[in-house]
Amino acid sequence: MKNGEKMNRRSELFEYIGKDENLLPVIENVVYLEGVLTDLREKPKIKINPKDPTQQKLLPAAKLYKEYMQQYLNAIKILLRAAGKDGADEDSPLREYFRSLSESENAC
Repeated sequence: MKNGEKMNRRSELFEYIGKDENLLPVIENVVYLEGVLTDLREKPKIKINPKDPTQQKLLPAAKLYKEYMQQYLNAIKILLRAAGKDGADEDSPLREYFRSLSESENAC
């Protein structure tokens, strides 16, 4: 990620969370992780034995990608929760359905 793109992404995330300066370290972490994940995405993740293709070995890039992706997703969840857009207040369609069932049973 280029510096201009990083600045735009920082600004975009900062606006999204309502300009809460307490979350700037989380935004910095998200922007950093996006850059690292982009780089890791291009690296090979599995080494295949040329003599026996059924033998495969996971390369360090695959493990790093998995670890960084988990950190990235956790940071995104924090930002979504802070912005109030994580859907925690909303009921899923399944919950609404079961609530309507229980209300209709109570009405009988």
